Amino acid sequence: MKKSCFLLAAVVTCVAMLTISCKSSDKTMSAADATLQTIMQRKSVRSYTSEPIPDEVMDKLLHAAVAAPSGMDVRPWHIVVMTDKSQYDKLFAGNFNMPKFKQAAAVVIFCADTTVTRTPRGNPNGPAVTSPNSIWRDDMGACTENFLLAAEAYGLGAVWTACYPFHDRMDPVKEYLKLPGNIVPYSIVPVGYPGGNEKPKDKWDPSRIHYNRW
Repeated sequence: MKKSCFLLAAVVTCVAMLTISCKSSDKTMSAADATLQTIMQRKSVRSYTSEPIPDEVMDKLLHAAVAAPSGMDVRPWHIVVMTDKSQYDKLFAGNFNMPKFKQAAAVVIFCADTTVTRTPRGNPNGPAVTSPNSIWRDDMGACTENFLLAAEAYGLGAVWTACYPFHDRMDPVKEYLKLPGNIVPYSIVPVGYPGGNEKPKDKWDPSRIHYNRW
């Protein structure tokens, strides 16, 4: 009798552990599916409602942006969030995306420090040296994309509009914001609640995928 009770208890324990394990696996898969869905659903949104973005939501989008990977952990990003539309005519002078900017709840300007100041490699106690950062563009692309994905996750719409290297778009921003010489406006992203019905594009093309060789 005692042996039977012991076996029964063991079976119940195993079933309980298996159930917990399955639930944990389900949660992991759900998180993965949610992440992939956000990536696949991201699209360029060019029209917006007048609804403002809550401060706590914008804060989360910015936290997501600066969680991007960065070469040598330099983190060259500086981000300017604009919501005062009375400044746009000078700030974005000549930019053909002005209608989007004025309709969006906010316009986020992703800027990059094109230099890096750090101690020389192999001499951590030496004097800090400032030198060009040759990979800031890669970091800023990741930072901008993170912001776009976070916007999608929160039901917002956004579109990446180019700034660097077009001087007709960069120069008004640099001048109006009085950016230091080493700071470059890289991308400009209007963001708000979607006013249209844009759909994501299916960009999958198996011919672009290569395994082990071209």
